[in-house]
Amino acid sequence: MASDLMALARHVRPGMTLGMPVDYAGVSMAMTRPLIEHGAGDLHLVCVPTGGLQVDKLIGAGLVRTVETSAVTLGEAGGAPRFNAAVREGRIAIRDATCPAIHAGLMAAQKGVPFLPMRGLIGSDVLARRGDWKVIDNPFATGGDPIALIPAIHPDVSLFHAPMADRNGNVWIGRRRELAAMAYASTETLVTVERIIDTDLLADETTAAGTLPALYVTAVAEAPRGAWPYGLWGEYATDVDELRRYAAAARSAEGFAAYMAETGVAA
Repeated sequence: MASDLMALARHVRPGMTLGMPVDYAGVSMAMTRPLIEHGAGDLHLVCVPTGGLQVDKLIGAGLVRTVETSAVTLGEAGGAPRFNAAVREGRIAIRDATCPAIHAGLMAAQKGVPFLPMRGLIGSDVLARRGDWKVIDNPFATGGDPIALIPAIHPDVSLFHAPMADRNGNVWIGRRRELAAMAYASTETLVTVERIIDTDLLADETTAAGTLPALYVTAVAEAPRGAWPYGLWGEYATDVDELRRYAAAARSAEGFAAYMAETGVAA
């Protein structure tokens, strides 16, 4: 089950749909450079439910066709500059969503059904912009009771970072159940971890409930501090200064290229 970062990157092929977690849930920043060097482009990114630095870097590197998300931001460091520029220039397509809609789509995929119903979208501008979201009358009501249907989201690959995995490929995700939802909905799940341990995580009462079984994990690679400059729960804090440094540099394509070269990635 153990692998290296470039071996994980080679699972991603051009045109795939790639699921990526919100910044506080375990972003595999360690995989950003291998993905860019691997060069599989024309990607559709599904942010669960928002995107940040990794999304911005993949856009800046020219690998992204479409982003499905409820937001892309660098948090305290401000807006995501390469994302914003790509939207302004029409270089990527945006599929507007909401946080509950993203989670509903993943849950539908997990349950093996084509869609899940939601009420909160009725009358919203977001609903008006999504031709693939349908509104029907509730078939269990007498009429006049509209309900929105959110189609299942099936990522080809989901990618995230976690504190640890065991040698059987089980991954400890703690309370981050959105990571489990991504794995359940995806064809493949690639995980980087801080460390690989000898103890069976599913056999230990203290970790079993927060463990994603190896059945749902395609490959694992060890990558200490693999979420940096984002933080990882229980491990280390976010490096806001580094996020701000990136945000300032990436305001221009030239600044982005210089930053990426300085950090060892040719953009």
